[in-house]
This record gives sequence, C-alpha cells and structure tokens, in this order.
Amino acid sequence: MASLKALKVRINSVKSTQKITKAMKMVAAAKLRRAQEAAVAARPYAQRLEGVMASIAGRVGIAPGASPLLAGTGNDQVHLIVVATSERGLAGAFNTNIVRAARKHADALIAQGKTVKFYIAGKKGRVLRRFYPTMIAADHEMGHIKRLAFDDARQIADDVIARFTAGEFDVAHLFYAKFVSALVQEPTGIQIVPVPLSSVPGAAGKANAPAAVTEYEPSEEAILADLLPRNVAIQIFRALLENAASEQGSRMNAMENATKNAGDMIQRLSIQYNRTRQAAITTELVEIISGAEAL
Repeated sequence: MASLKALKVRINSVKSTQKITKAMKMVAAAKLRRAQEAAVAARPYAQRLEGVMASIAGRVGIAPGASPLLAGTGNDQVHLIVVATSERGLAGAFNTNIVRAARKHADALIAQGKTVKFYIAGKKGRVLRRFYPTMIAADHEMGHIKRLAFDDARQIADDVIARFTAGEFDVAHLFYAKFVSALVQEPTGIQIVPVPLSSVPGAAGKANAPAAVTEYEPSEEAILADLLPRNVAIQIFRALLENAASEQGSRMNAMENATKNAGDMIQRLSIQYNRTRQAAITTELVEIISGAEAL
C-alpha cells in the first residue's frame, strides 16, 4: 500500500496536470473559432475555382499539347501522397486518423503494383518513416509558421508541381482532416495532380452541354494555364485551413477529457488517502490503548 506521503505527492502532481489540461482546453477553444471561420470562408472560393476551371477545360478539351496538370503524363504508375498533419501533438486521434487513411490508400496502391512516395507536410506525419522508410520523397518543414497564409501553401504546391514537371511521379493525392464540427473531423483524401475534372460538381456532361455565350480575354488556354497551378495551391491551402480548425477542435476535446479524467483520478486518490490516513490513526490508537492496558 502506498504511503501517505506518496499519495499526497501523486495527488498534487495530478492537480498540476489538471491545471495544464484545463488551460490548454481554453486556449484551443479560443483558437478554434478563428480557425473555423478561416476554414469555412475558404470553401466557397475553392469550390468556385474548381467550377470555373472545369467550365474552361470542358470548352478547351484535353487536346495534344494540353498542360500535364490537366492531361496527366499518360501513366499512373508512380503516386505521390501528400500527408498534411500538425506540428504539435496532444490533439487526440487527429494526426493518427490522417496517417491511417494515407497508409490505407498507400497499401491499396502497393497491392496493385504501383510505386508510392510520401510528401510529409507537418511534423507529426514523420511517423510514416517507421512504416515506409524508403518511400519518403520530401519532408516540408512547417514549424516556423505562426499564422497560416496562402504563401505557405503555395510553397508546397510549387514544390509538388516542380517534382511533377521533373517526372518524379504521375499522380498526387492530398490527405487531411476535413472540419465538420468541434466533435467531428473527417480524414479526407483528394487527387490534386492531375486535376480530376470528372469529380468536380457540374463538370460531368460539359462536352454535351450547350455552350455558354462567354468570351474570355486572354485566351481560354492562357487562363487555364494560370488556373491549374493556382488550383493546386488553393486546394492545399484549403486543406491546411481545414487541418488547423480540426486540430484545435480535436485538441479541445482531448484536453476536456483529460481534465475530467484527472478529476476522477484526484477523487479516487483522495479517497485512498483518507482511508490510508484513517487506518494509520486507528492503528496508533490501538497501540496506545494496548500499551495503556499493559501497564
């Protein structure tokens, strides 16, 4: 049985931990609102950009000489999986769920005989090195970012596009956590290179739909050439914003549960401490009475 001193030390230690988890929950709750607003605000622009790009691509068509970001390389043997995670832990299963979804997709591709490479964006994604030590193509450092900006996503997009242009892979997928609510974050995987126009809402049937009376200046090809790399950057930026909101929501819930668990542990330890103290007092009284009777 633990001594009174050991129980007292443990109770104080758990109380200190409870103060930390409670403070972290409050900080996460404060950050969640701003991160949620940024994630929700980015969705309409990203969706509208996809729609405009699909409309222009439907008029231009995938003709010989079209941008590889639209037409692809003509092969799908080498796949790059971009895994966006957080830089810090203590966020429940947030990072684990993203990595698990990416691993599931990678294992399915490997089973089909495809070559898989990983592009890690976020410190917690480095756990993939344990499972795929020879498949890590890049590890993008994001620890210096204090507040997420579009330039941060564009750096990743430019690097991915440069690697695609250099012929390092044929298809790129992006995995992140879509923010649904403070309680729900869905691991999501999308294809970003080449652009899957068939998955864009409204893109289906563009070839058979009546042509809209729209004139583009400059040419449709020039606009599309500018929109394709921009779309990759926007999709990555949107994923990072969704991740930021999901991380804070998951951390808030994790710290709330940790605070409750600490409270339960303090209560159990306090009961044990009181019982041990009462037993010690009873033992001392018995010894005193026994000694008095022996005199």
